Amino acid sequence: MHILLTGGAGFIGFHLAKALIGRGAGLTLVDDLNPYYTPALKKARLGELERAGKFRFVEGDIADAAAFAKLGERYDIIVHLAAQAGVRYALKDPSAYTRSNLVGQQNVLEFARHHEGLQHLVYASSSSVYGDDTKAPFSEDARADHPISYYGATKRAGELLAYSYSSLFGLKATGLRFFTVYGPWGRPDMAYWLFTDAILKGKPLPVFGGGKLRRDFTYVDDIVDALVRIVETPFKGEGVPHRIYNLGNHRPEDVMGLIRAIEKATGKTARIEQAEGPPGDVQETYADITRAARDFGFAPRTALDEGIARFVEWFRSYHKL
Repeated sequence: MHILLTGGAGFIGFHLAKALIGRGAGLTLVDDLNPYYTPALKKARLGELERAGKFRFVEGDIADAAAFAKLGERYDIIVHLAAQAGVRYALKDPSAYTRSNLVGQQNVLEFARHHEGLQHLVYASSSSVYGDDTKAPFSEDARADHPISYYGATKRAGELLAYSYSSLFGLKATGLRFFTVYGPWGRPDMAYWLFTDAILKGKPLPVFGGGKLRRDFTYVDDIVDALVRIVETPFKGEGVPHRIYNLGNHRPEDVMGLIRAIEKATGKTARIEQAEGPPGDVQETYADITRAARDFGFAPRTALDEGIARFVEWFRSYHKL
C-alpha cells in the first residue's frame, strides 16, 4: 500500500507516519514546515521518522496547486492532515485559514479525484465545527452549522467541499472530527503544552472561564490506532461515498482537571491567574463515538492522568529540563 500523507511533519501526522512506517507502508510525506510554530520542532519530528524507517519527504504547500506536480507517484490512499490549526490565531490572520483549510482542501480534493487508482481519501476535520449550540455528547448527525470560530467554519466548509466531490465525482472520502488531541511531540500553542511550560518554570498560568471550560482530551496514540484501522479498512457504504466520524475520548474534563494532572506529573503547583478568554472558545466539547466504535472498534483507553504523565516525561526530555 502506498500512502500520501499531508501535514506529515505535524503533530498527528508525525505519529501516524511513525505507525505506518512500522507497518511497512510505502509513505510519502508532504509538509511546508511553515512558521506558525517553530519549524525546529517539525524538523526534529522528521529526524525521529528517519530513525524509524524509510519514507519520502516532499516540502510543499498544499495551497499551491503546483506543489502537487512534485509528487509524481501513484497512491492507494491519501491522508490529508495538513491545515492551519488553532482557534485563536484566526483572530490575527483569518486569511491563513482560508488559504490552507479551503484552498488547500480544494487542491487536495482535485488531486484526489484525478488520481488514477485512488481507493480512499481520509481527511482531518475538527470538533470545532459543532460550536456552542450542539447537544452533548456531539453526534455526527447534528447540523453543525453554527461554528463560533473562523477555524471551525473553515473545517466545516472543508467537509462540505469533500461531500460535494464525493457526490459529483464518486470520490470515496472520510472526514474525521478530532477532539483536543494531546501527547508527546505536540503543538506549542496548545493549552497542555503552555500550562506544562508555565508550571515547570514557576510562571503565572492564565486560566480562562474560571477553569470550567470542558474539553474531550484525546491521547494521540488512541487517535493513531483509529487512523491506522481506517486507512487499512476498505471503504464501504451506500449512496454518496462520504462519511464523517468523531474521534474523541468520550469523557470531557474541565481545565482545572487538566491543571491538576500536570501538577501531579510535574510535582509542582500551578500559579493560577484568572483571565478573560478570547472569542471563539466553546464551553464544552464532548464526542459521541458510537459510529467509530461500531465501524472500526474505536475504543480510546488512555486516561488524562496517564497521557499527561507521558507528555510531561517527553517534554522534560525534549527540553532537557
